[in-house]
Amino acid sequence: MAHNEQLQAEAEETLDQINKKTGRNMPQAIGTAVVLVAIIVGCLLFSIDLFVLLVVVFMILALWELRVDFATVGLHIPVIMLWICSAFTLIATYYSPYHLITMSLSIVIAIMLVSIAASAKLSFGNRLSLAVAGKLSNTDASARLESSFNHEGGEQHHSRLSHVAVSVLTVLYIPLLASCIIISLTFNEHPVAHAIMLVFLPALSDTGGLFAGAWLGKHKLSPRISPKKSVEGLIGSMLFAMAGAFAVFACTYDASTWSTRWWVPILAGVLIGAVGTFGDLCASMLKRDIGIKDMGHLLKGHGGVMDRVDSILMSAPFTCVLLWITGL
Repeated sequence: MAHNEQLQAEAEETLDQINKKTGRNMPQAIGTAVVLVAIIVGCLLFSIDLFVLLVVVFMILALWELRVDFATVGLHIPVIMLWICSAFTLIATYYSPYHLITMSLSIVIAIMLVSIAASAKLSFGNRLSLAVAGKLSNTDASARLESSFNHEGGEQHHSRLSHVAVSVLTVLYIPLLASCIIISLTFNEHPVAHAIMLVFLPALSDTGGLFAGAWLGKHKLSPRISPKKSVEGLIGSMLFAMAGAFAVFACTYDASTWSTRWWVPILAGVLIGAVGTFGDLCASMLKRDIGIKDMGHLLKGHGGVMDRVDSILMSAPFTCVLLWITGL
């Protein structure tokens, strides 16, 4: 009995050390990851249209998280208009026969409509206030004190142009980059392989960076922005993404394609590892400026939806262009 208790205590201590090194609750993170993978793979196997709908749902959740995060510092983005414009952009881009033109026009129209809505600064109900209060309750005391949401006047200390600027940035960050995921489904008749590369390879890269950085990380990549990022983690990100790309290629393309494009998985791994890490650093910088730890709380062990999709979104245009140029 005493021996079992000792083993249990050692196991808990080891798990605590792992959680501390990775900065996550690893059992929760693994469980959430398994569920997400099952949902995404299920959608891809059942119907590409269902996968498109899943992307729309994730972007809607991400936009709500950004709405709450920006509100903690008194910045307003018109989330309802963003929902409408983002859903229309993604769905129209997929179903239109002129995918790129439709995406471009939709983004231009979205920027115009979102800018007008941001100028009006309309808000409905108290759901946002409750969400912001919950967000601030999970931050440190200094961040709560600094938050303009807690001061009289709230958003008034920001100019109207600031609200418009951050809303336009959101359009470029969410629907524009997410459209690259959708466009990749429309060419060269390999939608499942393309979807796996754009969604799973950045996630695999994050995993490689997490473990390589936790166990081998010695040289800090950007200690001021993200103390846990390391050069070793970046290399691990590239290698894991590269291995994933080779696996996808092996299951998708024939020998003749391999003989002329064997270098594409290598380039894809380097691109996804580097750009995905850059996306993580950008998100970390944004969180540091706002004064929050996670962008949201919807995914146990992972923080928010934005914490999971930032590297996917940043990598999407590069991977999409690479697949299109190489004819894969």
